[in-house]
Amino acid sequence: MPKGYWVGHVTVDDPEAYGAYRRANAAAFAKYGGRFLVRGPEQEVVEGALRQRTVVIEFPSLSAARDCYNSPEYQSAKALRSGVSVADIAIVEGYDSIAE
Repeated sequence: MPKGYWVGHVTVDDPEAYGAYRRANAAAFAKYGGRFLVRGPEQEVVEGALRQRTVVIEFPSLSAARDCYNSPEYQSAKALRSGVSVADIAIVEGYDSIAE
């Protein structure tokens, strides 16, 4: 079964307030098996335009990724970043080369 991923591009306007969101989202990610693969501001955009931060979170399945996003735990955390950041987030299915 392919894994699920969140791919996010984020602009943080208030780093201190955003820190509260980061602390709060840990419960949801732990509950749904989320694991950060990319979490940081350092990036080199070589084509197009992106926000200042890129985040990639791996989940055991696409359904776990969706369930985490829709969970009460994450939605509570998400409310903390409202107004202090802007994010573009996609939930995507991983590529499972074994399934071919």
